[in-house]
Amino acid sequence: MNDDPLTATFDGYLRADGRRGVRNWLVVAYTVYCADHVARRIAEPFRLKGVQLIGFDQCYPSDYGHNLMETLLTHPNVGAVLLVSLGCEEFRRADLLTALMTSGREVRSIVIQETGGTEKSIKAGQAVISELLPRLETTTRAPMTAADIVIGLECGGSDALSGITANPAVGLFTDRLIDAGGTAIIEETNELFGCETHLAARARTPEIGEAVLGTIKKAMDYHRRLGHASFGGGNITGGLSTIEEKSAGAYAKCGTRPLDGILIPGRQPSGTGLYLLDTVYDSDLRHGIPNIHDPHGVTAMAACGCHLIVFTTGRGSVVGQAVSPVIKVASNSAMYRRLAGDMDVNAGIAVETPDGLQAAADEIARIVARAAAGGQTRSEALGHMESYISDGYFKPGPGGCRSPAESDETPTLQH
Repeated sequence: MNDDPLTATFDGYLRADGRRGVRNWLVVAYTVYCADHVARRIAEPFRLKGVQLIGFDQCYPSDYGHNLMETLLTHPNVGAVLLVSLGCEEFRRADLLTALMTSGREVRSIVIQETGGTEKSIKAGQAVISELLPRLETTTRAPMTAADIVIGLECGGSDALSGITANPAVGLFTDRLIDAGGTAIIEETNELFGCETHLAARARTPEIGEAVLGTIKKAMDYHRRLGHASFGGGNITGGLSTIEEKSAGAYAKCGTRPLDGILIPGRQPSGTGLYLLDTVYDSDLRHGIPNIHDPHGVTAMAACGCHLIVFTTGRGSVVGQAVSPVIKVASNSAMYRRLAGDMDVNAGIAVETPDGLQAAADEIARIVARAAAGGQTRSEALGHMESYISDGYFKPGPGGCRSPAESDETPTLQH
């Protein structure tokens, strides 16, 4: 009898484009931070009924922000959308509405300045949600297997055990997922320093290998100009000494299978297999380290179509994600026990029993299969719905290895 959870079949939610989701969220989305309060008040009473909240904070039109909003709101885990706008922002809400309606989803829109202000907009928005939620219950279900799911692989703050417990356990799981026909995306190009030649050697084609080297070099150059790398105080107090040490642990998450391509935020994998997500802007925006906080990274992965995100943490990150449920893998047993309400898997057993590493990988596979079939992750049960959409620019890479942007021309930044 084969009891591998990754061979199971489960029911997903069928979308008009043929993709299948593992959740059927109704997302309230604001198009400028000025509408955040109203949008949040609209969503608040329905938190336990699958209503999520995301938004774009800026006022000016942003191709990158617009693209991420569109890809998140047409994610296979999203079944309906309520768009909340102030009214005078420059975000192209009409274009976004058109794209959402074309996707076949239930879509409604509220403009606060036209609806009559805060109280009237909250009341109108909550009425819309009460109307849409019953409709989501009639969404067509369709069978899914591991071959239909995309998993994001993310590191939170690491400790001295992350590179020998949580991350290698995720690597074992990743190999199993890809062997079962699934897809995994590893990000954090700013945390792979020193591993680039190893990853390039695994590239499916020479062009992808060259793109790996160029992508990591770009990240190094960026951080050299910035004056520091993605290596914070939490890593140091956790027992790490250098960015290279953290990178070696982060690299372990992606297992051993061939690398099939490089993505940029908001672009979907062109097929199954293993992909690298470039997370360092091509524009010279220096507002902190790219992915300086965890919601930035998990939001970029969700925008690439990840159904679920497997998130390793050595220090105890508690964040989730509004569109893609997060599965937390703790690197050590002491932290797991201390934050048991937030952690899904204890990979600390990898250094406590002879077969602990394999047992941790098996538990990750079991939790992923359970979550894909509808079981709540810890972050979901706690109501975490973090998201972060910044502004930036990514250009296409050589050899068609990176999913192309709409234009090769560098846009003029608007502020």
